[in-house]
Amino acid sequence: MKRISALCFFVAFTTTLVLNAQRKDLNGQLIADDEVEGLHILNKTASKYAISKEDGSFVILAKVSDTIVISGIKYQVQEYVITQSTIDLGSFNVQLIEKTNELKEVIVGKILTGSLQSDLENSDAKTEINFYDLGIPGYKGKPLTQNERKLHDADAGPTGAIMGGPFGGGVGLNMHKLLNKISGRTKKLKTIVALDDKERCITRLRREYEEAIFQTDTLAENLKNEYFYFCQEDEGFKSLCDENNDLKAIEFLQSKLKAYNKNRESVTKD
Repeated sequence: MKRISALCFFVAFTTTLVLNAQRKDLNGQLIADDEVEGLHILNKTASKYAISKEDGSFVILAKVSDTIVISGIKYQVQEYVITQSTIDLGSFNVQLIEKTNELKEVIVGKILTGSLQSDLENSDAKTEINFYDLGIPGYKGKPLTQNERKLHDADAGPTGAIMGGPFGGGVGLNMHKLLNKISGRTKKLKTIVALDDKERCITRLRREYEEAIFQTDTLAENLKNEYFYFCQEDEGFKSLCDENNDLKAIEFLQSKLKAYNKNRESVTKD
C-alpha cells in the first residue's frame, strides 16, 4: 500500500513538472482608450500572476489551453484562452471593455409649461442629486490628480468584508486591493502622491513668498532652487502645508533660509 501511494505521488509530481516545463513566458498587451497600468492578469489554470505596466504590457507564464483572466476596476473581466498560434507567436493582445452603468428608464410624470415659476412649483425634483441612487459612482470632494486616481483605484474598498449567506457569515476578500498591497503598487503610489503634494506646496510657497523672502538675502537662481528643495525636505513641511497659514509659512521660509546659508558657509570653509 505504501509503495502504491509513493508511486502515485511520484507520478503526480512528475506530471506537474512536465506540465510546467511546457509553459513559456508570453508577452501580453492590453488595449484600451483609458489607463491600462496596474491591471491584474491571472493564469487561473496554472495559478500564475502578473500586473500590467504603464503601457499595458505584461509577461505571464502559460501554455496551450491555459485561461488568462484580466481584471480591473474600470474594465469588464476578460478571459483569454491560450492557443497554439499564441505560443508560436509568443505574444497576444487583449481588447478591454470599459464598465458602464445603465440608468433605468426615466418616466416624466408632469408636463412642463415653459413658465419657470409654475414648473418649479409643480416639480418633485430634489435639489441635490445622489450619485449612488442613480448607480453612478459620485465624488464630491476636490478633483483628484492622475496619481491620486491611480492610488484610489488601487486601494479602493476594504481588504476584507463580512458576507452573509444561507450557511452563515463568511469573510470575503477584496482581491484587487489585496494584490496591489502584496505587489507593492499601493505603497509605491502613496509615495508618488506624497511627493506630488510636496511639489505642489513648494511651488505655491515659492510663487507667493519668494519675492518677500529674498528682499534682503539674495541667491543665484540655481541656489534658490536648491534652497526650496532644502525646505521641502524638512520633516515639518507637510504639516506646514496642511495648515495653510501665511504667517507660519513666512517664518518657516525665513528660518530655513538662515539654516541653508549657514550650511553653505560651513561647506565653503571645509
